[in-house]
Amino acid sequence: MKGRHFGAALVAAALTLSGVAAASAAERNAAPLVRAVTLDGIMRHLKAFQRIADRHGGNRSVGTFGYFASFRYVSLALAKAGYQVQTQPFSVRIFEVLSTPHLVRLTAGRHAYKADKDFAPLYYSGAGEVTAELALAAGIRMPPPKTSRSTSGCSARDFPPRVRGKIVLVQRGGCDFRDKAEHAAKAGAVGVIIFNEGQVGRRDLVSGSLGQPQTIPVVGATYNIGRRLYDLVRASKKVRLKLTVDARSRRVETWNAIAELPGPHDARAIVVGAHLDSVPEGPGINDNGSGAATILEIAIQMREIGFVPRNTVRFAFWGAEEEGLYGSTHYVDHLGPRERRRIMANLNFDMLGSPNFVRYVYDGDGTIGPKGPAGSAEIEQIFDHYFADRNLVTEPADLDGQTDYVPFMEAGIPVGGLFSGASEKKTRAEARIFGGKASEPLDPCYHHPCDDLSNISRKSLVQLGKGAAHAVGTLAILKHDIRPADEAAAEAAEAAGAAAAAELEYRGPMLVR
Repeated sequence: MKGRHFGAALVAAALTLSGVAAASAAERNAAPLVRAVTLDGIMRHLKAFQRIADRHGGNRSVGTFGYFASFRYVSLALAKAGYQVQTQPFSVRIFEVLSTPHLVRLTAGRHAYKADKDFAPLYYSGAGEVTAELALAAGIRMPPPKTSRSTSGCSARDFPPRVRGKIVLVQRGGCDFRDKAEHAAKAGAVGVIIFNEGQVGRRDLVSGSLGQPQTIPVVGATYNIGRRLYDLVRASKKVRLKLTVDARSRRVETWNAIAELPGPHDARAIVVGAHLDSVPEGPGINDNGSGAATILEIAIQMREIGFVPRNTVRFAFWGAEEEGLYGSTHYVDHLGPRERRRIMANLNFDMLGSPNFVRYVYDGDGTIGPKGPAGSAEIEQIFDHYFADRNLVTEPADLDGQTDYVPFMEAGIPVGGLFSGASEKKTRAEARIFGGKASEPLDPCYHHPCDDLSNISRKSLVQLGKGAAHAVGTLAILKHDIRPADEAAAEAAEAAGAAAAAELEYRGPMLVR
């Protein structure tokens, strides 16, 4: 996951930076690569990912044979095409729910809440079964604030002595989930329920990460569940709960796969990335077999047609994105200063075949949200120019931090990419423009077992797949650098990118505040 969005609009098909003529020439010269990248070619890899999942427990998640087999498939395909494949190992701690969690209200009217609908363990929750009275953390705001954020649980003062030995209810907002959970544990709470804050868009089930393993059970809940529990306690009714989380955290070894097509311009490289892992719940054919299959086919076709880049093109298949962007973060963190300066752009492709799709282009110029590092606007224009030239409407997607461009953004590297939608619901305006069903999820199988081959829109996949090939080819042969020319401006861009990334609500597919 992958990006938020606001209001569909046809974007002007004109590059506005100083490199207009050079960019236009590069776009024309990218046309053979666009023609070579076909739906059949991309689907061939998706079918292989489906076979791998079918043979290995139904998923391709990090730490499993399904991921290893996916990694091996990609590596062998790249090697067969003529690439030298670099294996980049790293370790990551993963979280596993071993059996169905339970949350039962024992008093004030017995009620059993539904796992994965009303509540769910947060990543790195502690394990255990606790039965205790419910207490309220300080700072819960009812009704929820419209223009600010609740800071309930963000200070140790929000957990007075009365929470000791109790399960404590905390409102989302203001700080990381980890801060809330650790303050509660230090105050002696035996469990934590973090419920959604309540504004429009912040009412569904809270899911996310606690950053590192915790000592007590911690679950997220919907706003309605939290509001009901809050009202009962405020009405002086003693609410006794039974909370059970059966889970564990363990460390596993995994890998990124990286291959490059060198260009003669040593000072410029394009990193083209997609995460290779799925969630444990399913095969991950759209999320993100679609992105990985697309960049694999682009890499193969660049070799097949003898595409000669001016700038080095580096293809990266990231591991452990679904755990919190660990593969891409490891890659960027281990770049030396010179190697980091070589990277002119990062293109990220995550979910390109959503069945109820929208053609999203990452919002590099900050029209609707955070602005990408200097150069990101030109990447966005390259995509918009391609689609507008074909009378295909696009919509900007907020750079909100849900996928693997984040570490590049933090490093001040220009970022961009495409996305076809996840669990967000299609608006009526989007249905009129893009077709499909209004008020239905863009991908109804997002993070579910049904994210298989039947979950792919071939129309979306071929349109976005060819758009991806166009951008890769264009940047590969671009004569000018899209980054600031002087060192002071480059340093300012890096600082601005880091500052923008620090403000993101998200770090990967899991909410953190």
